[in-house]
Amino acid sequence: MALLVHLKTVSELRGRGDRIAKVTFRGQSFYSRVLENCEDVADFSETFRWQVASSIDSNEMLEIQIFNYSKVFSNKLIGTFRMVLQKVVEEKHVEVTDMLIDDNNAIIQTSLCVEVRYQATDGTVGSWDDEDFLGDEPLHEEEKDSQETDGLLPGSRPSSRPPGEKSFRRAGRSVFSAMKLGKNRPHKDERQRQDEPAVLEMEDLDRLAIRLGDGLDPDSVSLASVTALTTNVSNKRSKPDIKMEPGAGRPMDYQVSITVIEARQLVGLNVDPVVCVEVGDDKKYTSMKESTNCPYYNEYFVFDFHVPPDVMFDKIIKISVIHSKNLLRSGTLVGSFKMDVGTVYSQPEHQFHHKWAILSDPDDISAGLKGYVKCDVAVVGKGDNIKMPHKANETEEDDIEGNLLLPEGVPSERQWARFYVKVYRAEGLPRMNTSLMANMKKAFIGENKDLVDPYVQVFFAGQKGKTSVQKSSYEPLWNEQVVFTDLFPPLCKRMKVQIRDSDKVNDMAIGTHFIDLRKISNDGDKGFLPTLGPAWVNMYGSTRNYTLLDEHQDLNEGLGEGVSFRARLMLGLAVEILDTSNPELTSSTEVQVEPATPVSESCVGKMEEFFLFGALLEASMIDRKNGDKPITFEVTIGNYGNEVDGLSRPQRPRPRPQKEPGDEEEVDLIQKSSDDETDDGGDLASVSSSPPMRPQITDRNYFHLPYLERKPCIYIRSWWPDQRRRLYNANIIDRIADKLEEGLNDVQEMIKTEKSYPERRLRGVLEELSCGCYRFLSLADKDQGHWSCTRLDRERLKSCMRELESMGQQAETLRAQVKRHTVRDKLRLCQNFLHKLRFLADEPQHSIPDVFVWMMSNNKRIAYARVPSKDLLFSIVEDELGKDCAKLPGKRGFGSAGWTVQAKLELYLWLGLSKQRKDFLCGLPCGFEEVKATQGSGLHAFPPISLVYTKKQAFQLRAHMYQARSLFAADSSGLSDPFARVFFINQSQCTEVLNETLCPTWDQMLVFDNLELYGEAHELRDDPPIIVIEIYDQDSMGKTDFMGRTFAKPLVKMADEAYCPPRFPPQLEYFQIYRGNVTAGDLLAAFELLQIGPAGKADLPPINGPVDMDRGPIMPVPMGIRPVLSKYRIEVLFWGLRDLKRVNLAQVDRPRVDIECAGKGVQSSLIHNYKKNPNFSTLVKCFEVDLPENELLHPPLNIRVVDCRAFGRYTLVGSHTVSLRRFIYRPPAHSAPSWSTSGEVVVNMEPEVPVKKLETVVKLDAASDAVIKVDVAEEEKERTTKKKGGSEDPEEEEPDESMLDWWSKYFASIDTMKEQLRQQEASGIDLEEKEEMDSTEGLKGLMKGKEKARAAKEKRRRTRSPGPGQGSEAPEKKKSKIDELKVYPKELESEFDSFEDWLHTFNLLRGKTGDNEDGATEEERIVGRFKGSICVYKVPLPEDVSREAGYDPTYGMFQGIPSNDPIKVLVRVYVVRATDLHPADINGKADPYIAIRLGKTDIRDKENYISKQLNPIFGKSFDIEASFPMESLLTVAIYDWDLVGTDDLIGETKIDLENRFYSKHRATCGIAQTYSTHGYNIWRDPMKPSQILTRLCKEGKVDGPHFGPPGRVKVSNRVFTGPSEIEDENGQRKPTEEHVALLALRYWEDIPHVGCRLVPEHVETRPLLNPDKPGIEQGRLELWVDMFPMDMPAPGTPLDISPRKPKKYELRVIVWNTDEVVLEDDDFFTGEKSSDIFVRGWLKGQQEDKQDTDVHYHSLTGEGNFNWRYLFPFDYLAAEEKIVISKKESMFSWDETEYKIPARLTLQIWDADHFSADDFLGAIELDLNRFPRGAKTAKQCSMEMATGEVDVPLASIFKQKRIKGWWPLLARNENDEFELTGKVEAELHLLTAEEAEKNPVGLARNEPEPLEKPNRPDTAFVWFLNPLKSIKYLICTRYKWLIIKIVLALLGLLMLALFFYSLPGYMVKKLLGA
Repeated sequence: MALLVHLKTVSELRGRGDRIAKVTFRGQSFYSRVLENCEDVADFSETFRWQVASSIDSNEMLEIQIFNYSKVFSNKLIGTFRMVLQKVVEEKHVEVTDMLIDDNNAIIQTSLCVEVRYQATDGTVGSWDDEDFLGDEPLHEEEKDSQETDGLLPGSRPSSRPPGEKSFRRAGRSVFSAMKLGKNRPHKDERQRQDEPAVLEMEDLDRLAIRLGDGLDPDSVSLASVTALTTNVSNKRSKPDIKMEPGAGRPMDYQVSITVIEARQLVGLNVDPVVCVEVGDDKKYTSMKESTNCPYYNEYFVFDFHVPPDVMFDKIIKISVIHSKNLLRSGTLVGSFKMDVGTVYSQPEHQFHHKWAILSDPDDISAGLKGYVKCDVAVVGKGDNIKMPHKANETEEDDIEGNLLLPEGVPSERQWARFYVKVYRAEGLPRMNTSLMANMKKAFIGENKDLVDPYVQVFFAGQKGKTSVQKSSYEPLWNEQVVFTDLFPPLCKRMKVQIRDSDKVNDMAIGTHFIDLRKISNDGDKGFLPTLGPAWVNMYGSTRNYTLLDEHQDLNEGLGEGVSFRARLMLGLAVEILDTSNPELTSSTEVQVEPATPVSESCVGKMEEFFLFGALLEASMIDRKNGDKPITFEVTIGNYGNEVDGLSRPQRPRPRPQKEPGDEEEVDLIQKSSDDETDDGGDLASVSSSPPMRPQITDRNYFHLPYLERKPCIYIRSWWPDQRRRLYNANIIDRIADKLEEGLNDVQEMIKTEKSYPERRLRGVLEELSCGCYRFLSLADKDQGHWSCTRLDRERLKSCMRELESMGQQAETLRAQVKRHTVRDKLRLCQNFLHKLRFLADEPQHSIPDVFVWMMSNNKRIAYARVPSKDLLFSIVEDELGKDCAKLPGKRGFGSAGWTVQAKLELYLWLGLSKQRKDFLCGLPCGFEEVKATQGSGLHAFPPISLVYTKKQAFQLRAHMYQARSLFAADSSGLSDPFARVFFINQSQCTEVLNETLCPTWDQMLVFDNLELYGEAHELRDDPPIIVIEIYDQDSMGKTDFMGRTFAKPLVKMADEAYCPPRFPPQLEYFQIYRGNVTAGDLLAAFELLQIGPAGKADLPPINGPVDMDRGPIMPVPMGIRPVLSKYRIEVLFWGLRDLKRVNLAQVDRPRVDIECAGKGVQSSLIHNYKKNPNFSTLVKCFEVDLPENELLHPPLNIRVVDCRAFGRYTLVGSHTVSLRRFIYRPPAHSAPSWSTSGEVVVNMEPEVPVKKLETVVKLDAASDAVIKVDVAEEEKERTTKKKGGSEDPEEEEPDESMLDWWSKYFASIDTMKEQLRQQEASGIDLEEKEEMDSTEGLKGLMKGKEKARAAKEKRRRTRSPGPGQGSEAPEKKKSKIDELKVYPKELESEFDSFEDWLHTFNLLRGKTGDNEDGATEEERIVGRFKGSICVYKVPLPEDVSREAGYDPTYGMFQGIPSNDPIKVLVRVYVVRATDLHPADINGKADPYIAIRLGKTDIRDKENYISKQLNPIFGKSFDIEASFPMESLLTVAIYDWDLVGTDDLIGETKIDLENRFYSKHRATCGIAQTYSTHGYNIWRDPMKPSQILTRLCKEGKVDGPHFGPPGRVKVSNRVFTGPSEIEDENGQRKPTEEHVALLALRYWEDIPHVGCRLVPEHVETRPLLNPDKPGIEQGRLELWVDMFPMDMPAPGTPLDISPRKPKKYELRVIVWNTDEVVLEDDDFFTGEKSSDIFVRGWLKGQQEDKQDTDVHYHSLTGEGNFNWRYLFPFDYLAAEEKIVISKKESMFSWDETEYKIPARLTLQIWDADHFSADDFLGAIELDLNRFPRGAKTAKQCSMEMATGEVDVPLASIFKQKRIKGWWPLLARNENDEFELTGKVEAELHLLTAEEAEKNPVGLARNEPEPLEKPNRPDTAFVWFLNPLKSIKYLICTRYKWLIIKIVLALLGLLMLALFFYSLPGYMVKKLLGA
């Protein structure tokens, strides 16, 4: 079905102009060509065609818009015509003439004539006649064909017609280069499938005009889609689209670092937990903590790996807690947690920081969680840099639920689930044994067996299960399922399914398939659980011929891309969420294997016969190694067509299933085809390889096969389940993604080359995207429920439709938001769309295997290419047949030989159902006749065996090779001798060789004559063959080294076209050069292919221009193509050379620098003695050079350093190439606000910047007049109000000045830094904006309610905050005003861009560029550094520069540069501390110390090593005298001290002091925040602020500084005011100017012209690196460096930053009473419940020193009285809130280790037992810094106080000193829930060691100050010590009445007994009367 619109004319237009029409139907627009200079009538007469998949509805609209076209501005709409298609649908053909309407829907005079035709649905074209439709222009026959621009559906087929008739349309041709690594496959070239205009003879030129002038409503036209031909943008398509496969299988360095901080809420009573950390197979353990449910470890583990990424990311990280593990027993598992490395790596920053892992017990899935472990997990690959949150004083995060160790979007409550992997059967297995044994068996026993014993193994989440082995079977049947039990959603992304061959020696993998769980499930609210199949999955791997040592075995393990089909496996996967409360569940998580119910054949789809046809069009670039033997090409699909080593017996074609009538109809509906072709050739044999042919010589490296006009064909019949729908859907999404990618590349290119209006192009891209999405919906919607599909197919279709629908909407909203300044951000969002589309297009259930093309020589496989079958699949609706120009790479794997191409093959492939075979030739280039093989009695076989082309065209190719840049260094000198070789069809030519350069400018035109191309001329014009350009390095021995390759398509000019703009002459453009998978430079060139008409070459544009005689007969690139040049001057500042390494074992002594650019250059002066002074004597030199006007075409500048040796010899030391664009001088724009000096700008200073406020930087225009008024005396006021208002809460007094030290300042600063970072996160503000935001606003958004504790503190603070206006302002700590410094979480260089404000550092390189593994890395190639700078400007220098005062012409642009004579400097290095050091000892710790090197000075601070510490605090300063420039590279290293053997380097950092010293940012000594002459914040610089200010003004030629009146200074037109007095040590106030001078320095960047940021007083954090593990951080070091020139006054003594000594405290705890303690024991005699209570207490980390009270025996009510005192002495660091313990780790330890542990007191109640172990009853842990206040009475004491469920007031013992109250004690019951098991009344009293000494107290109830004995009731005795008492108690109290009753009863019984006893005697007496 199709809709055809023939737009005839538009008349009554006003004025002259260029007109263009846009025709839109169903959201798909076509543009007409541009009609230039038409007056009132525009005669378009163009036809547009839309393929329609669904019949047109009678109320759909067609819209035609007419525009005035403009090359520069957007097009202006003239009017619009809209038509409802009702009549068209009814009558099928309508002609209309009508008026247009304008924007306001008013009718205008202009009218339009259009004819619309709706093509019938039966697939025939209808019975209309060309002439009738096209009017009287029958000559447009050819054009008509190409008018089938595939519109709505990405194209489709016309009706059937006999093959060989001229094809209706061209299939796109695609370059894909199957380099051995990953497929380098470009887009399936939509060249034709774009929304292209219909192609008419001449209008191409106009079309190009359109696209060169960004016109044509640029919003909606993709530049690439306007034209199919090579221009800047669309040529990107001819460059190979090289995608580095992540699994390219090369090993890389990875480091997994895990910090186990602590565990909480571990299940079990009184456990002794150890944490085991496992990554892959490596295990490490923490130390054991005794009897605690919340152990604190803070231990750091590092695992190093060197494996391929795929293997790395599948490794499992497992964290488990084990109870009571020791040398003899392995302990019992409490619970474990696991996730794969890939999950961590995909987190932001590749890490989880301070997150809680939930532990669960894999053996008991019905139980709940078993506790939490708090840890940091980070995975670093080489070159990743990780932002580590700062280590200092981390407050304890109590919110566990909010910080779980789970990726975003995973629910915190994960459920147990079963994963059923069903393995049904496999097919097409290769043989895995040598046939030798088999032949012997056959000879002896006569049996013939399949040579493979397969079984399937499944790996998932660290477990593996395997099916049974099926002996000797190529088609094994298993019908088994492997069942895994794991938490859902699992934290492992992939499941690995492997078919293995069971063997007695070792089992080999046959093939591997990965199931990505993200692709088979969807976690959205309408999502679905993972499900798959039953479906076939195809496995690829090494070639099928069996060898004992397979070099490609890795491929079978799933590493890298398979080179051959191995087998296919029928799989299913289902997930069932378990109901853990169900008692029947088996609770173990062991992997089980059980039988599965077999499924029928038909469930994977109906078997259909597929037909694959291929025609080989060209085979060239055959490597000369293979040039002597005949070559054939073999095409295989699955095992079909594989004649060499397919199966040991042919696979039986399955009979086609009998067609049920309904079935056939259904297929018809989808296919919309009539199966009218009889199944002729039912016995058609397949021909899968081309006839052998001997290669012919192209040039000395390559051969080609002379196919010429006869193209061999191959065809294969194969049977597969018909699952084309899957491929169709994937193709549609791929199509959308390709278009999007192409559009985004365009936009990036436009931004990069600074073309105008990238935002319009982006809007167009988004419009295209949303159209594409809606189109998918309309197509996919039709197909729901039509085909046999699995649940996954249905769910995926639904979720794809949802995703694409929302993507379409997002794209529309985004489109509206794209503005010029937001292009970059929006581009990033579009990249996310692209990733998502690619993700959706990847179909997890395979259907038809990929097609392999093999090049065979001598029956040996040499090279292959792999083509996904979906790229070839034919469909009536979305036309997906590919024409692929394939490159066949070498069989050798990696290494330089792997780059050599083995052949370039161009072939045509078609894949479809056999019943659609009639269309199989439709995409071939036209102009051929078929040659068929005869069959038997003269019948012709159906497919041709070869095609003979009768039409051929002659062409001439001109390759304009201008220059290349950033090439690969192929020689050991670090340079190359490059030349380029250009290949086209079967010819090749070379440029000249240019010696010793990486940026050759060949400026050469290569002409290829007598090219014969086969096919129709117009097709060649739109789709010319591909040009391959290879760059080589010429060696002296004549050998050439391959350096890289790129592809291009020429611009084609037919004989009947004029050689004139806009298409010709072609523009130079950059092509990326690839070497393997890495980019290796750019080539600047242009290519044109000119048809030689009947008149011969005379018609071609003349090859004019002089032949450059001195270069031999070399033709330069002609004018018009070569760039326009103008004169530039390049000034070079030569400063000096540094760190030159030896060259050929000789030291460099007399170096010189040569600068070269575009053939001109300059040399520096010679350095006479490099050792003595490596600086140059002449500083500035310049030279003039002709450079292109277009900056993008500027050649790079080469810097080379040579060493001048004796006898006039020169040796190259190293070289560097620089892009000039960085250094182009752009005079300041005059439109910038000129700094008028009329107004004064006043900046006032608050006397103290309140801590925790970001500095409010005042950025002011010169004229404005802003004053920040702050009363100078406010500080004093504040102090007084504080003292008054502070009365409610006495604990926070202002700390005494004398108490403060440098560390107070450091910790205060770190708090500020963290606050800022948190603010940034809270408000999501970018850094730039953050600087300008007032701090308080950010703070308001801060209360995230993360820790309730903190919130409570904030509340209290707010009520207390001093002063009237401050409560609302500052909800943060009103800390005492401590001066702060700036803590940079990174290197100082990154903050002040490497201090290259005027002095740049260039690394000099030497040696070959490293190929993958064998070569050197960038670091190793560095042989030294050149310091200097460059300035480039157009020649007449702008006058304002040269007219400036003090302009010194000898220095040119480099004015005011200091002298570079040697200078002596005192360097003072302060090392604060190191964090996260890489463990160096076996015990997982290190003993670090500092080593510092500078020049000849080498300081090793070995005796002060810090034992067993990975986060050592050094707190040391070192003074070194150095003389610049000889000694300017400072190395600070951390070594690990070893008792025996040499010390190991942990890591080092290098600082270039020279750049810092000379920088304008003044990095010699940081500027403090305030000026003071004494105390902890003493001014460190020998120069006072006023002196520094005076000097800066003098150097910058700034007017000032003018001091006065007091407290005021004026610099240029800025006025700074501030306090004018200073206090000295004795409290005397003196007048001073320093405060205001300091303020001026802090705002120096606001000073006009010269201002820049000055380095503040700071601490920088530098990563430590180790040369053995390049690119992976080994820890971080915090330090800062001060430098003082020796010719200035000497600086004061260094600051004392030695680590704080912990303060000694004593904690006295009195346990008074307990109450409501649970009763544990049953009384032996009475069965009564009681408990023998005692209380145990200890400080965390000091379990050995635990203290117990005495026992309160036999408490019957749970009450206990103790009056018992514990004494806990401890050392405490207030700043870090940690207790410091020093103890030996074990008896073998050499020295004590220092531990820092949070200050926590644990109190436990126990029940004492005499004969068995004591029973634990309950416990509470109090964090001494913030714990709930005790309740006043036992009644008020509740369980919630401890669980934190209610907000209770928190107290700190360090502030309160003494607290008494009742606290609850908790334990867990059987259901793991907390219950209250008792209450304890205690008193805590904290004293410093001195106070404790003054009033000592006794332990327990001893002297001094003894506590009185508890008044315990009498029951508290032991019964066997005092039996009488206990009997008395028993008798008197409880059993009194019972005893009385018993006594009475006994008396009664006695009476009765006596009665019966005496009765007979008495009666006898009576009877006898005795």
